[in-house]
Amino acid sequence: MLTVRYQKLGLRRGDLMLDAGAGFGRHAYEAARLGARVVALDYAADEVVRTRDTFAAMAVAGEIEAASFVGVLRGDATKLPFDDDTFDRVITAEVLEHIQDDVSAIAELTRVLKPGGTLAATVPTWLPEKINWMLSNEYHAPISVGGHVRIYSATELRAKFVAAGLDVVGSHHAHALHSPYWWLKCAVGVKNDDNKAVTAYRKFLEWDIIKQPRSTRLAERVLSPALGKSFVLYGTKPPSTAADGDTSSTSTGHRRAVSDALAGASQ
Repeated sequence: MLTVRYQKLGLRRGDLMLDAGAGFGRHAYEAARLGARVVALDYAADEVVRTRDTFAAMAVAGEIEAASFVGVLRGDATKLPFDDDTFDRVITAEVLEHIQDDVSAIAELTRVLKPGGTLAATVPTWLPEKINWMLSNEYHAPISVGGHVRIYSATELRAKFVAAGLDVVGSHHAHALHSPYWWLKCAVGVKNDDNKAVTAYRKFLEWDIIKQPRSTRLAERVLSPALGKSFVLYGTKPPSTAADGDTSSTSTGHRRAVSDALAGASQ
């Protein structure tokens, strides 16, 4: 289930793309299938291992070109281990709402993006997220360790893109049919996966993802602007805002070492 639209991202075959906060790799895998050279980064060690294993299996099976699997590594989005102006495209999906210092994270994502490149960031949409927070304290921080720490408005995320030196070039909402699922979970208990209503709705979503019937695609298009679970923002880095390497909080030597390793071979 993809949230970012690769046409809006401007992804092209051969582009070097960073998926920052890749999780179990849904956006990274699709980018590789489209012929991009992909680096996936996540803070969680178990997700890094599983994503690396899946990439390797895809390459062996011939599902992706070997060159598309550049590397998977553990890292912190606020201190990226890459040189300035490294990536043609950057994605960070459902990550920024978990990070206390999101301003530093956006600055880092912008720093490693090449001038003319595009960053796509997805965060929970304000209204569906506000309802989740109102229904359950277990859904968000501080009770949920590592949970969501803020509710973004579209205006706030746009302002933070602009402050980082990006030109906002587009936006949209996605996954309207997923919002009621999370309202149900928050109403009955976030960890109560055995609730009959939650189980039934989860099966419906799984069916929808696999079958993608025309009726639910139409419902998504109609409902997403108001009820979409995710808000997606796209920004490009103009040549005049190329980052100065001295502003990085990570040493230049460390970034260069990791970048050289990724450029050499698959991990």
